[in-house]
Amino acid sequence: MEHIFVINPAAGASDPTNMIKEAIAKSKSGADCEIYRTKGAGDATEFVSKRCAESTKPIRFYACGGDGTLNEVVNGAANHKNVGVGCFPCGSGNDFVKYYGGAEGFLDIDNLINGTEHPIDLILADGKYCINVLNFGFDTAVVKTMQKVKTNRLLRGKRAYYTGVVSALINSMRTPCKVTVDGESISSSDILLCTISNGRYVGSSFKCAPRAENDDGLLEVCLVKPLSRITFIRLIKYYTLGEHLDNPKFNDYIVYRRAKKITIEGGSGFAVALDGELVETSSIEVEVSEKALNFVVPRGVNY
Repeated sequence: MEHIFVINPAAGASDPTNMIKEAIAKSKSGADCEIYRTKGAGDATEFVSKRCAESTKPIRFYACGGDGTLNEVVNGAANHKNVGVGCFPCGSGNDFVKYYGGAEGFLDIDNLINGTEHPIDLILADGKYCINVLNFGFDTAVVKTMQKVKTNRLLRGKRAYYTGVVSALINSMRTPCKVTVDGESISSSDILLCTISNGRYVGSSFKCAPRAENDDGLLEVCLVKPLSRITFIRLIKYYTLGEHLDNPKFNDYIVYRRAKKITIEGGSGFAVALDGELVETSSIEVEVSEKALNFVVPRGVNY
C-alpha cells in the first residue's frame, strides 16, 4: 500500500514538513511513504484527485494540516473504494479529530500508518464535500472576521476565533434565511446560527453536535433562533460543553433535527462555511453522502 503525506506548509504556527519527515524516518512500520507539499489553495484536492484516478491499488493519503487541509484531501478522495484518508493534525483548529478524542491520538506515525479504515459519511453541498460541519449565520460572520485577522500573528488560532465571536456579537445577531429539513420548514425568517454536522466540534472548542455519529447516514441539524446578547453570553458555556440539546434553558431557542437533506435559502451577502471555508451563495442544497470515505483511525484510538 502507498502512504502519501499531503503537507500544507502554511498550516499552524510553522511549516511541519521537517517534523513529519523525521517522524517517518524513525517509523518502525517500514511502509512505503511519500511526501507532497501543497502549493496553495485547492492544490491538495487536485493532487489527490489525480493520484486516485491513476491508481487501482490500495492507497492512503494523510492530510497534514488543519481542517481545511483535511477538507481538500477528502474532496479529492471521496467515493474511491481503494483509497483511505488519514489525518496528521497540525493546524490551528483540528476540529474533526476531536470526534475521536483529539489530536494526540493521531500524532504517532506508526499508529497512523497501522490504523484501520472505517467507512464514514460526508456532507455534500452543491457538489462539494464537507467532512465536519457546514454552518451559517453567526458562525459565518465569525469566519469572515477570522479571514481578515489571520495574517496578524497576535490573532492566530483560538484568538482569531474569539475575535470573530466578539465582532459577530456586535454586528451579526440575526441572519435572514429559510431552512427546510427533509421537507419540513424549520425557519422562514431570521436565525442566530445553524450547524449541519457530521462531526461534533466547531471553532476549536465548541461541542455543537454532541449526538453526532459520522456513520449513521444522518446529519445533525441544530438551528438557534435569535436571542439577546445577554442571553447569548448567559448560555454560551452550555453550548461550548455540548449540553444545549438537553438543557431546558434552550427550549425556546433551539430547533434540532436529524436529516438526510437540507435546503437553505438566504439573501444578499449570504454565506455558508464548509469545514471553515467560506462560500458565498444565495441558496444551497445539502445532503448526506453515506459511507463516502474510508477514514483511517489510528491504532490504539478508541472512541
